[in-house]
Amino acid sequence: MLHTFLDRSQPIDTCLNQLPHWQQEGALQFVTWHLGDALPVSVRNKIAAQRARWIKKHPPPWDQATEAEYFDAFSERIQCLLDKGIGSCLLKNAQNRKVVTDSLHFLDGKDFLLDSYVVMPNHVHVLFAPKQGKELSKILQRMKRHTSFQINKLQCRSGSLWMRDYWDRIIRSERHYHRVPSYILENPVKATLGESAYSLWERDTSQDPT
Repeated sequence: MLHTFLDRSQPIDTCLNQLPHWQQEGALQFVTWHLGDALPVSVRNKIAAQRARWIKKHPPPWDQATEAEYFDAFSERIQCLLDKGIGSCLLKNAQNRKVVTDSLHFLDGKDFLLDSYVVMPNHVHVLFAPKQGKELSKILQRMKRHTSFQINKLQCRSGSLWMRDYWDRIIRSERHYHRVPSYILENPVKATLGESAYSLWERDTSQDPT
């Protein structure tokens, strides 16, 4: 797989909805999204208020140090909460996880180039590079819509499945790139999950062109 990282000399698309999102043509993205009930509403509201105050004090664009501070304060904090296994944890069910993994592999080569992922009981981590002309937000919207419909059908349920927003971090360098697959690989271990409770996949790089 051709590894393309953030190039600060080139234009960076920034979208500030509930969260700041950076995108650059062809650059690898580490993306996390979670089930809607993975975090209690009171916790989500508290974090959202703290994040809004922080962003008001640190308006984008950010330098690398400020961005790292943001992710340490919020992204890592969210991850620790998700690993506690709060909520319905519908993705502990192998059939439900397969809906997600099938969707990822179906879109691989169409919307993005897939590098690695782990599907945890209540959240998903994916490392991929959106293809030319493909917007990260549209990719996630499409995937969430499809998987929500299929999992709701399997579970005989209705309503929202996923939290509306997602966390993404554009890959900065070769060093950053090598840290992320390790993070994905270690997430089930840190959460003390048995092998039947998650789905892990990494691209076989030996098949990639040199």
